[in-house]
Amino acid sequence: MAGACHDSVVLRPFVAYLRVYEPVSAFGSELAGQLREAIAASRVTRANAGEREQLLWLRSQMAVPARMLPAELPDGSAAPSGLREVLVLRTADIPPAGKTSEGDSVVVGPGPLVCPLEIRARSAAALVNFLGTAHPVLRAASISPPVEEIRAHASAALADVAGAAVHVLSSAYSVPLPWFTLIDPAQRQVLLGERNDPERQVVYRTSMGQARQRVEHARQLAVDSFGEQGPAKLLSDTREWLGRFHPHSAVELDYGGLVQVMSDEMLAEDSSAADVHGIVTALESGDAEEVAERFERLRDFWSELASRERIN
Repeated sequence: MAGACHDSVVLRPFVAYLRVYEPVSAFGSELAGQLREAIAASRVTRANAGEREQLLWLRSQMAVPARMLPAELPDGSAAPSGLREVLVLRTADIPPAGKTSEGDSVVVGPGPLVCPLEIRARSAAALVNFLGTAHPVLRAASISPPVEEIRAHASAALADVAGAAVHVLSSAYSVPLPWFTLIDPAQRQVLLGERNDPERQVVYRTSMGQARQRVEHARQLAVDSFGEQGPAKLLSDTREWLGRFHPHSAVELDYGGLVQVMSDEMLAEDSSAADVHGIVTALESGDAEEVAERFERLRDFWSELASRERIN
């Protein structure tokens, strides 16, 4: 299972991430000073972020009394320390942005760019989703009553997020296909090594301007081909989420702990980003056969990881 021990090494959660890094100025003067202090002191990295989130959750459950959510005080309010959990990128870490389809230069920064982990709010979002979707038997076994009080507390924690959107989306055992529309397949950064090496990675980064342009293009083609639901709805949700952030931000797609359950050969054969972009191109040209072929390839590739989730 995710986080289990293997050869005495704690594995990262088997989770992929989509992150937004904003300029510090996007958070307003009230938070800017605190964020600059957090950036200077931060020891959180892309490689250890998942492990850090696990640790904070465990601390919340081991506290006396136990906290409902990580990074909060005994009275249920947000702990000031929560703002110190941030990831940082330099503008130099983002591939050259180029120009938009209108010919305007794409701007990123100024740096450093910051991505608050917002562990309390993201845990609250997961709790609200669990309460709304879990089978009643599982919910009763996992959550002590009163459920409505728990739901209200989690909803209030989620509402505390600055800008009304968390900076990190996560997905267990898979990478949602709409995420691949945001990035350039040629900009994949791969670092192999031992499966439990925290530096093992597959990462894509791009400017917010390019990510928005790409997802809107894919969304419009999906609407024209399939209607407003299905893929178009997922792309619309992704576009709306991106629209909540500063236009000079950066976007990062990180395979996270998934690289621990993917062999070197599997990563070498991974053409997911190219296949998703190939589907977009095929929709544009009306090549239904190409669309079907690439969807089949994507389904076959990710089905193995999906089976691992069912086992866990």
